[in-house]
Amino acid sequence: MRRRRLAELAIAVVTVTTAAACGTSTPASPGSDASGSAGTQTTHVKVGIIPIVDVAPLYLGEKKGFFRNQGIELTMESAQGGAAIVPGVVSGQFQFGFSNVTSLMIAQGKGVPVEAVVNGATSTSKVGADVTGVTVRKASSVKSAKDLAGKTVAVNTLQNIGDTTLRESVRKDGGDASKVQFVEMPFDQMPAALDGGQVDAAWMAEPFLTIAKSQGGRVVASPFAETAPNLTIAAYFTSTKLATQNPGLIKNFTEAMTKSLTYADQHPDEVRQVLSTYTKIPSQLTNSLTLPRWPATINLRSVKVLASLGEKDGIFGGKKPDLEALFR
Repeated sequence: MRRRRLAELAIAVVTVTTAAACGTSTPASPGSDASGSAGTQTTHVKVGIIPIVDVAPLYLGEKKGFFRNQGIELTMESAQGGAAIVPGVVSGQFQFGFSNVTSLMIAQGKGVPVEAVVNGATSTSKVGADVTGVTVRKASSVKSAKDLAGKTVAVNTLQNIGDTTLRESVRKDGGDASKVQFVEMPFDQMPAALDGGQVDAAWMAEPFLTIAKSQGGRVVASPFAETAPNLTIAAYFTSTKLATQNPGLIKNFTEAMTKSLTYADQHPDEVRQVLSTYTKIPSQLTNSLTLPRWPATINLRSVKVLASLGEKDGIFGGKKPDLEALFR
């Protein structure tokens, strides 16, 4: 019964993750000017997001009026993932988007005109207590990252931030990272797949990490925490076109988002409360989730580490991303 209940919780979470949380709003035109708190003009802005724990500061900042004070009326619009958000931002469907930084580097390396504007989420830097973790069954022979060599490990997307950081964990633990066998699988399917023995291990994000641990899973690696201190996981970004044509809007959004990040980092209880406004994560789960950190600035040193790992694993197709252009 307990496992059935946990499976129901996972289904409830993924239902909201894949649903479209759309709003009616007039997008900001490239030439419009966001006037800020001292002016009278309101700029309507759409942000492409995935409704996960990491974007809680955006919703909390809207609730606290940080964006209204900058003359911005927000609409958060859900997408399946970064693959949909990036072209949405470039086309002008969204003025801003949320994505992990490796996906942004992959896009930028392919010539997609995007720029990061403000931090999105940061690792806790705590091994065994981070926002993602590699989990195995309780009776598994895998005791640490090096034991994953020769094992089948689920990640949500191949050739991205999950497998590149996991390989680094294996290398640092003295294992052969080239022998890890990765399979692609949605996060919501991972707890059941792990419990059923379909995979030897799974790299999971919250809330699925908590679900797996509730089923008896053991965390044997924390790739983000083990890759670099204070690792920047994700960022909010815009198109190069909008950044050039409407710097005032970029400035106002960045200032409002910075206040939102700082407030969220200092008020975790309010973060847990706001999760119920845009997800269906049950309260008994939100209270035990590991939250990311939300510093206001992007840790460029950690981004360079991710870029180096991406080059080592060949995910950029031989063309290095221009970090100076992407993280101005």
